[in-house]
Amino acid sequence: MATALIACSPSETNTTTSSGTANASTAQHKQQMPSNNHFAQFEVGNSNVKSIHAEGHYVWIGTSGGVIRYDTRDDSYKVFDNKVSGILSNGIFHVSRIDERIYLGTYGGGLSVYDISADKWKNYNIPEGLADQFVYDVKKVSNGDIWIATWSGVNRIKGGVLEDPDSWQSFTVENTDGGLPNPWVYGLEEGLNGDIWFATEDGLARYRDGSWVNWKHDDGLGAPYDVVKETIQFTNDPAQASSHHARQKAEQGLSDVKVAYNPNYIISLAVDSQGVVWCGTWGGGLARFDGKSWRNYTTVDGLPANHIFMLHRAPNGRIWIGTSNGLAYFNKQGSGFSVLTRADGLYADNVFSMSDAADGSVWIGSFGGVAHISNIQ
Repeated sequence: MATALIACSPSETNTTTSSGTANASTAQHKQQMPSNNHFAQFEVGNSNVKSIHAEGHYVWIGTSGGVIRYDTRDDSYKVFDNKVSGILSNGIFHVSRIDERIYLGTYGGGLSVYDISADKWKNYNIPEGLADQFVYDVKKVSNGDIWIATWSGVNRIKGGVLEDPDSWQSFTVENTDGGLPNPWVYGLEEGLNGDIWFATEDGLARYRDGSWVNWKHDDGLGAPYDVVKETIQFTNDPAQASSHHARQKAEQGLSDVKVAYNPNYIISLAVDSQGVVWCGTWGGGLARFDGKSWRNYTTVDGLPANHIFMLHRAPNGRIWIGTSNGLAYFNKQGSGFSVLTRADGLYADNVFSMSDAADGSVWIGSFGGVAHISNIQ
């Protein structure tokens, strides 16, 4: 895909607010190339942009150094962090808006909720009923319930009333009899007919009418090691540093695989308009599940990498695939993938997050910065 590139100048502006200081490069036109797409990008410092949410004239950027609220009207910033803002952790896994509140899933600080009209934060943690203080995803589903993915299972808040202790419910490996196959839950999505799908470190789980079922690599999730072993780019296998990750690999007989490969480890999740579930795995590529059978896509099929950090369903139904080596989507011919990389205007090739703006543009989060694409095709 050809692009028109609008890149950052080396100069930086520091915008100081009542909540802190944000460093951002000023976007300036650098080069024009034949294209219908336009990029702008700016820095957020030495941080991963794990989550991003665009709404109105604001873009909320969740980083490993707090959350930045960027105002597109005047290029100003407000930084919310644990120094003055009231949130308990600067590590932000998730940011979204539900009704009149901004929800932050944090690394070790629980769930932080910002009341927009009152300009106040409130934190929810284990004493309030939260399953764990590490929160990876938050979604409000069609019946009004709010679901929260954590590293100790999932919460359901019936009716979405966080202030009511009786509305909180926890689901764990133990109280679901293994239906939720692993306590570490990285994402959740609502499917057809009220189904709730969960991405865990040990497979895909589904909650339907009070019952749980799950699927793993033995069922077809993730490409076999022999298919991907020549294209594994990471040498920093988490299993070499974490007993938790090591145990998950050992249970699959992968202890001798010293690279970053675990097909049961689902990092990202999406459900398309047909109810098909898409799973981004840790080294096993992109897995497609239609409720009956699996199909795995890897670099052999044209993906830029087999580590799938992000899956994003756009308003037009397209599934965007953020990988360790670029941003991809199925091409119009359906015969492969179109790929955008740093050479095309992304801030970095590792793509962690994406959000659609009301004007049709998209915001893409990577390590150290954000790219903004207008007039996306």
